[in-house]
Amino acid sequence: MRVKKYFAGIVVIIITAVFFILPIGNLSAQGVFAAGEELEYSVSFLGIKLGTIKMVTEGNQTLNGTTVVKAKAHIDSHPNIPFVSLHAVFESWMAAGGTHSLQFIANTQDGENSWMYDKYTFDYMGKMVKTEKYLDKQLQEKKTFNTAKKWNDGCSLFFTARHLLKSGKTLRIPTIIKEDTVYTTIAYKDAKSELVEIDAVDYEIKTIHFQGDANWTGVYGITGKFDGWFSDDEARVPIRAKMKLYVGNADIELVRWKRSGWTPPKG
Repeated sequence: MRVKKYFAGIVVIIITAVFFILPIGNLSAQGVFAAGEELEYSVSFLGIKLGTIKMVTEGNQTLNGTTVVKAKAHIDSHPNIPFVSLHAVFESWMAAGGTHSLQFIANTQDGENSWMYDKYTFDYMGKMVKTEKYLDKQLQEKKTFNTAKKWNDGCSLFFTARHLLKSGKTLRIPTIIKEDTVYTTIAYKDAKSELVEIDAVDYEIKTIHFQGDANWTGVYGITGKFDGWFSDDEARVPIRAKMKLYVGNADIELVRWKRSGWTPPKG
């Protein structure tokens, strides 16, 4: 069960630290949102493959009369890891400008035949956020808190980070994770160009490397500094990430992709 805990922790940090950002400025989301885009990542710890994360952009939808962009994250543990079965689906309905979340739903396996359901509703007109938690369709907890901020969730953050990759700022970022409000600092002002290698291609990829600091302790001791490498092109696809656990480093790497006309840019 310890491996399952490590993997669950890594999933949280990749989606809620490396890939989240506070919306600022007037940068265009064009190039980031591409309907039908699929990006699959391998997650490893101490050289052991723990599982995969697959990010899917489903395109424009309508939510409460507003045009939004829908995205989904599929998270699965590796089938060869004994005594571990982690499966989750995160769904996010985001503002069309790529700046914040309007609704978030998470379905997470909680035992062999049991599922946890979480829903966050962001009511910006009413200046409040509502959270609901269910276990096997039975309500476990319901919260409402007042806020004047715009928020990101564990799926939308992947896209807003890409959206503002070249903002040139250091940002202290509000987000909601596990019904808690937390912050992370990302130093985009210190970002620099780097060439990186991954197993999926036979050449060096042109990327932008940045660092950040999770100024909080997440599940299973996840905290502290992290690194991200995004493609240095219009798509700004996350290529690699390195995260810290209290027992060592986790590695996340792009292994497959589907995006019309896109390949990782050669260095």
